[in-house]
Amino acid sequence: MLDTLVTSKTRIKLLLKFFLNTNNQAYLRNLEVEFGVSTNAIRVELNKFEEAGLLCSKFIGNKKVFSANTDHAFFNDIHEIVLKYIGIDKLIENVLRKIGDLKKVYLIGDYTNGNDGGDIEFLLVGNNLDSSYVSKLFTKAQNEVSFKLRYKLMNEHELEEVRKFDSGLLIWGQK
Repeated sequence: MLDTLVTSKTRIKLLLKFFLNTNNQAYLRNLEVEFGVSTNAIRVELNKFEEAGLLCSKFIGNKKVFSANTDHAFFNDIHEIVLKYIGIDKLIENVLRKIGDLKKVYLIGDYTNGNDGGDIEFLLVGNNLDSSYVSKLFTKAQNEVSFKLRYKLMNEHELEEVRKFDSGLLIWGQK
């Protein structure tokens, strides 16, 4: 649906990059390599976003680094639209609320960096999670989203032992 409203593929990639995970920062050449699009096309879109106040920029050395302007009046709305675009809203509604003793949910993989990797990967953290029930719920949710869903289950103790997931984007639960 978003690709119907926003006709520029580069603009959609930038929306995913900056409005899915607010910690993301990038500069022009980095985006060129990541998106596989010419710097001119990216520059035009970055300038439009910056002029609208949706992106902030700062210079680090000789590089102009961009990030989402989380203080913009439309930031939360755009963030919600991006979440809906990739299907996280349906997943939360149909799966996460039904799992049981779920403590935290992390978005991991390519989407945490704003890259459209094709698969949405989650780390589900909770105690006594029934893996067969979770599998059934994810299978049901898979039919409602346009992306492949993948997940990993972990209890809170395992999460403490494996700190590599701290870079994931917490999308549900308390820090």
